[in-house]
Amino acid sequence: MVGSIEPDSRITPPIKAADGARAACRALGGELARAGCDLAVFSSKPHYAEPHVVEGYAAPGGEGRSGVVFAHVPRQRDLGFALPEGSPAELRTVRDSSTEWEVSFYRTLLSCDGVILIGGGQSTRAAGVVAMSQRIPVLPVAAFGGGASLVWANLDKVRNDTLDEDISLLGGDWTEASAAELTACLLRQRDRRLAARRREEEGLHQRVVRERLGLGVAVLFVLASLVALVLAGDPGPADGRSLATLVSAPLLASMGGAIIRNSFEANARGLLAAVRGLGAGLVSVFLYVASQLLALPGLLDQLDVRRLLFFVIPLGFSSGFTFDLVYERLRNGGTPPSLDPPPGTSTGG
Repeated sequence: MVGSIEPDSRITPPIKAADGARAACRALGGELARAGCDLAVFSSKPHYAEPHVVEGYAAPGGEGRSGVVFAHVPRQRDLGFALPEGSPAELRTVRDSSTEWEVSFYRTLLSCDGVILIGGGQSTRAAGVVAMSQRIPVLPVAAFGGGASLVWANLDKVRNDTLDEDISLLGGDWTEASAAELTACLLRQRDRRLAARRREEEGLHQRVVRERLGLGVAVLFVLASLVALVLAGDPGPADGRSLATLVSAPLLASMGGAIIRNSFEANARGLLAAVRGLGAGLVSVFLYVASQLLALPGLLDQLDVRRLLFFVIPLGFSSGFTFDLVYERLRNGGTPPSLDPPPGTSTGG
């Protein structure tokens, strides 16, 4: 709970209807207690909103009104809250190690599930801005002016977890039903925030699962390509088996490289990456084999698949891992980067 309700010429815009604000604070305190909310306050001075909210919160009578008032104060300071006899509420004083009230105030603010603002000046406005920046549910009651009305105007632009009807409610005049409606509005914001957090956590979990699955598939592709080194036959005339081994092994490595590259991106799409890697690897490997056939026309008459695999498997992997560079070079009419000859060497077979 944050705010002040006494008129002060230094506050812009000015506090309006101070007497009505005190009654509104008491009504809000009672509704918060009925909703089962705990309350964090920072001052017991009567020109602040907190003592009036606590008065309504701690009023005896009614079921389901028990709660805890956490009075946050810097060390060596005291608060003068006195709960009435028979009050179901409990008062707990929480002392901060700092001697400055701002440290205790903002540290507590960031740990709350919601912030209520009534009247107030620059500190109230700053509290609202901090709450909005951290997506903490915020309830700026604009009916009584002050910094809370400025936060309401800012909230209309930021929105966070508020809807059009919430903004309209927060900016309306105070009525007998306002306390209950505003408390429900704050709780709805909290529920939307929790739902958004659950969706984020579920999305993060799904991304982690997809990433691990993708990396597992990539490892299998790479290992499968390396198995071809063991299964490759002795040198001899090219046949279907040797050609299939020569082509499939680097393509598997290419898909594995593309999936590994894709796992580092924010929007990971493993299947699309595998297809892109397959295309990049296919182009690179066939261009390489074609260049070797042009340089050595009799290559297929005495084909040493195992020796070629030691080059085309890394070639396929690098083509898949850098598929964007491969496609860019092809669009520009050049050869894939992995096929560029080292400086000072010829392209002969």
